[in-house]
Amino acid sequence: MTSTKKQTQVRLEEDVLAAVKAAAAARRLDFNKCVERLIFEDTTGARAAGMAAAQRLIDEHGTFLDDLEQQLDAPYADPQPGAAA
Repeated sequence: MTSTKKQTQVRLEEDVLAAVKAAAAARRLDFNKCVERLIFEDTTGARAAGMAAAQRLIDEHGTFLDDLEQQLDAPYADPQPGAAA
């Protein structure tokens, strides 16, 4: 069985290469699959749609999420100087 995929060579700046490798590791993908997915998301508009949805969520519920985060973090806040432990 032959693959329909084509091999290509891409030259990347060192920091870009490191970023893609980190993204691949975070997504538990191999490097090639990660590059393929990034290109697909960029060229199909999937990434832009996801970012727009995330922005709508922040715009509509950002204050609630900020308040919730503060409430969840409060028990772990550093005690004030001079306060009894």
